[in-house]
Amino acid sequence: MRGFTAVIERCPDTGLYVGYVPGFPGAHSQGESLDELHSNLREVIEMLLEDGEPHLDTEFVGIQQVMVP
Repeated sequence: MRGFTAVIERCPDTGLYVGYVPGFPGAHSQGESLDELHSNLREVIEMLLEDGEPHLDTEFVGIQQVMVP
């Protein structure tokens, strides 16, 4: 079992959850709920892994809160 970190946002226009795996080309999807998004992302990642081990362009490190006056 492998794990990939996904970034998840909510589109203000459609209300859909949108997720992607940073640095993993093609590893993105959307869903009406977080559960649906998770399922869709898992399906996409499984499909992409069928083509072999991915070359990750970047590595997710974390998030930061930036305060401005």
